[in-house]
Amino acid sequence: MSVKIRLQRIGTKKKPFYRVAAVDSKKKRDGEVIEYLGKYHPISKAEQFAVDENRVINWLKAGAVPTGTIERLLKKAGIWKKFKNGNVPAGGANGL
Repeated sequence: MSVKIRLQRIGTKKKPFYRVAAVDSKKKRDGEVIEYLGKYHPISKAEQFAVDENRVINWLKAGAVPTGTIERLLKKAGIWKKFKNGNVPAGGANGL
C-alpha cells in the first residue's frame, strides 16, 4: 500500500478549508482516510497551517509521499527541514 500525505477539501463554495490526511494513494481525494494529521485554512488571517509534527515525521519516515502542496507547506513550517536533517521533535517518534 502506497501512502500519500495530501489535502482533503471540506470547505464550502468559495470558502476553502482542508484537512491534512494520510491516505492510500489509490483512494479518491475525499475518500477513505488512514489518519488525519492537521488542517490548512488558506483564507484565515490567523494560523493557516497546523499539523501534528510528530505524526507527519513518522509517516514520512515510514515512506509516505507528500503532494507538492503539502511539501511546500511543510517547508514553510520548518517540518520538512527537521525530517531531512533527522531532527525529531521532543517526545520521539513512535512506530506506526
